[in-house]
Amino acid sequence: MKFCLAPVLFILSFLSVYAQNDTDNNIDKDTVYLEDGVKASKPLVKWNDLINIRGYAQVRYNRIGETNTDLRCQQCDRSWGGDGGFFFRRIRIVFFGNIHERVYFYIQPDFASSPGGDRQQFSQIRDAYFDVALDSKKTFRFRFGQTKIPFGFENLQSSQNRIPLDRHDGLNSAVANERDIGVFFYWAPKKIRDRMRKIAQMNLKHSGDYGVFGFGAFNGQTANQPDRNRNAHWVARLSYPFELRNGQFFEPGIQAYSGKFVLPNVTEGVITNNDMEYIDQRVALSAVWYPQPFGIQAEYNIGRGPEFNPETNTIETQSLNGGYATLSYYIDSPTLGLVIPFTRYHNYAGGKKHELDARKHRVSELEVGIEWQPIRNLEFVMMYTFSDRTFEDALNPMNRQTGRLLRLQAQVNF
Repeated sequence: MKFCLAPVLFILSFLSVYAQNDTDNNIDKDTVYLEDGVKASKPLVKWNDLINIRGYAQVRYNRIGETNTDLRCQQCDRSWGGDGGFFFRRIRIVFFGNIHERVYFYIQPDFASSPGGDRQQFSQIRDAYFDVALDSKKTFRFRFGQTKIPFGFENLQSSQNRIPLDRHDGLNSAVANERDIGVFFYWAPKKIRDRMRKIAQMNLKHSGDYGVFGFGAFNGQTANQPDRNRNAHWVARLSYPFELRNGQFFEPGIQAYSGKFVLPNVTEGVITNNDMEYIDQRVALSAVWYPQPFGIQAEYNIGRGPEFNPETNTIETQSLNGGYATLSYYIDSPTLGLVIPFTRYHNYAGGKKHELDARKHRVSELEVGIEWQPIRNLEFVMMYTFSDRTFEDALNPMNRQTGRLLRLQAQVNF
């Protein structure tokens, strides 16, 4: 396995220089000194009081009961089909912290990125951003850097928390890896931010704090990709978590984005617009009834985007639509731990702009599974998938695959 430890080494070298400077200057580690040498009453804040580290890793196996090795999902799990075996889906370490009362940073590399082919376990930045709060309660804040685009509840959910093994095609086809580089504004009153924190602490699979209202501009070419035009994408999201009198949480939401996308990968001979630039617009509705103990999570989006037409060998701007519904039930057993049986159905009809030739997709998939958390640091997922997928490009213009498979995952949280 090949690991690129540049982000980790950079942070460690920075911290070592910081510590060495303190030693060279013979500064008492427990005291802050003013410029004139007078001791201050405030104790020195050490780097390890500001910077936190956490992470998780996932190992998968998808070959049990597999009925069709040609059934694949490029945007999902690359160990589907073919000769796939045991597979690291994610190995992530997060560095984060409040380095100032109004400045927060978050850096997350993934050491299990797979760019394709036989190459696996490469390091790649997933998140690298910082938040600047405009007030002491952090009601208003700006976010700068590479981060999740506020479009869709399941897209914003961490893969560490999501119940199904992969995100659904409908909304996830909007933003590969859910991320891009940009500037975003978030607003949420302290009371609502505390409510979001409460939902997360109750282990109810929250999406994270992306404000009640979010608005921003980003490149539009998806994560770790350079911008290919001068037209920024714009996104806005409104989502509010209600707490009912019986303690039940319910969160509806609406979001939309608009921009122009430049195709990154086109087969020679395929007919495209002269500049390979296409309209890229979507709007989506979300509704989450948090599992207490029964839960429902559903989303649906419509829009326009590039899609390959196999009949004319042309990439055209076409309409798209798709969504999902997930049902789950929490069983918190004193002997077994947390057990969550679930089922999800999702569909999608449209192109995937970031894939070869804006590949045409027609997806209908049913998943039935169970998640088991014997302790908070360890969880197992077993999921049986019934899939019907059409994915067509210029190299494979007639390609509909159906099949079934049992999928297994072990996850450790640290």
